[in-house]
Amino acid sequence: MVDKNKTTIQVRSHRQRNTALTQFMIVLVIIVVLNFIGSFVFTRFDLTSEKRFTLSPATKEILLDLNDYVTFRVYLEGEFPAGFKNLRRETKEMLDEFRAYSNYINYEFINPSESPNKAERDETFKLLIDRGLTPTDLQVRTNEGTQQKVIFPGALVMYRDKELAVDLLENQINTPPEMALNNSVQNLEFKLADVIKKLSQLQKPSIAFIQGHGELTENDLFDITKTLQKNYRVERIEIAGQVSALIRRSDPDAQGNIRVLTNFDAIVIAKPTTLFDEKDKFLIDQYIMYGGSVLWLIDPVVASMDSLQMNESTVGISRDLNLDDQLFNYGVRLNKSLVLDLNAASIPLRTGQVGGQAQIEFFKWQYFPLLTEASQHPISRNINAIKAEFASPVDTVGVKGIRKTALLQTSDYSRIVPTPALITLAMLREKADTRTYNKPGQHIAWLLEGSFESLYKNRINPQIAESKEVAFRQTGSPAAMIVVADGDIIRNQFHVPQGYPLPLGFDQYTRQTYGNKDFILNAINYLTDGSGLISIRSRELKIRLLDGNKVGDSRIVWQIVNTVLPVVIVILFGIILAYLRKKRYSK
Repeated sequence: MVDKNKTTIQVRSHRQRNTALTQFMIVLVIIVVLNFIGSFVFTRFDLTSEKRFTLSPATKEILLDLNDYVTFRVYLEGEFPAGFKNLRRETKEMLDEFRAYSNYINYEFINPSESPNKAERDETFKLLIDRGLTPTDLQVRTNEGTQQKVIFPGALVMYRDKELAVDLLENQINTPPEMALNNSVQNLEFKLADVIKKLSQLQKPSIAFIQGHGELTENDLFDITKTLQKNYRVERIEIAGQVSALIRRSDPDAQGNIRVLTNFDAIVIAKPTTLFDEKDKFLIDQYIMYGGSVLWLIDPVVASMDSLQMNESTVGISRDLNLDDQLFNYGVRLNKSLVLDLNAASIPLRTGQVGGQAQIEFFKWQYFPLLTEASQHPISRNINAIKAEFASPVDTVGVKGIRKTALLQTSDYSRIVPTPALITLAMLREKADTRTYNKPGQHIAWLLEGSFESLYKNRINPQIAESKEVAFRQTGSPAAMIVVADGDIIRNQFHVPQGYPLPLGFDQYTRQTYGNKDFILNAINYLTDGSGLISIRSRELKIRLLDGNKVGDSRIVWQIVNTVLPVVIVILFGIILAYLRKKRYSK
């Protein structure tokens, strides 16, 4: 009887082993088959709530179109505070994600401060600055206090015989370091994909700065022109009533078809000061009808700091450019008034003289409002405050089929002064009456998108009859335009006293760098490329930051929980498992 039971137990045990072995072999075969299929079919699963590891279709298209190696040299190696280590880790993960879609992505992380020799480090720093990287000197909080770090949070990107520098850190005025690093992480995909696109594109988009109506000079636009020329074909043209300046008829194709093409992907009208005649207006109108994009930078009010150099006061008066009807027809109205804002840039004023030295103090100049994003549109999202000079409010009007998006606005401590407006430096000697700054944020810049109707629709105009080179269009192809009621946001300063042009957005008096250049570059990018790649900037990645105070107060408790508790759990699990096995087999 005992032998029979023993035989039964052996048979049952043998069957259990066979069943377990069979199950193991089935699982192993499934894993091998899935890996074999996976080697031919590329699939990735992103389980994060904000899809942080999912690349946009525009980025994937750029990566899949690569046919040569792109090398990233990232200068984020070394001993950094936690925030910069996180930026380094996120950069590496993003490049790994790029590499998953293209075998042409290479990268290396370099420590520019690795050399113990100070002279060698300084030489390395100088070389990186000459190649376009910007050093950052930040005070970052650590457990031991504050540390001052000089780093180069950027990368040099090489493709064939071309090289571009890209800054990975978003520096924003009055933004805590943690938020600045968070914004930097959010923009990583856009910045890295954008630099690949710029390096690998075969033909640069074309941009034209319109002149002939008192627009800003070549020196006024020196820095933005130099920056744009790295990635765009930039020209300065005068329309002068010539149809061929903006649009042209194409050569016949194989079927004999002739199309009307625009000569430029976008045109920029930067702070005109004289009247536009009807012929130039008509040609700009038809350029838009054929799908051309326009960046309008218009001053509706005549006001300038030059008038205050010799006199303490001046008068701001409305400016007639003969453009009001055209812009109104497209969907916006530029008001003949000025916006004052308590959130404003500072200007230097001489307050006295001591020992032969002039005493300079800085005062908030409410006529120079600091503009911030008015929506989550990628053109203006997460960029530094933009310095405006004598800006005007912009209203929208109902135009069917046109989508309007506010881009820039003043703060909720604004005030509107109609023209004629007395502008006097005497207001700096008095404390601002906050009760008069009771207007909500005023919109200064708008994006308009859609199929615009011609200003000359159903109008008998001799200018139209004279234009035989292209067919007149009453309704246009889909196009975009950005209207900003301040022409100075694109103008760079000049060094005092040497007179050379300074980087756009840099204020030599306060040593602040505003977001003017980033806004203009984003605007041009959007107008020439559409919402493809730049739409990535609207993605929001949530970084769950630890509470530093709680971490410091309960450090010991959490160290014990993370080190002792797992060991205790494993021991208890082993004891319980041994007891259950003993109880089971004792039967």
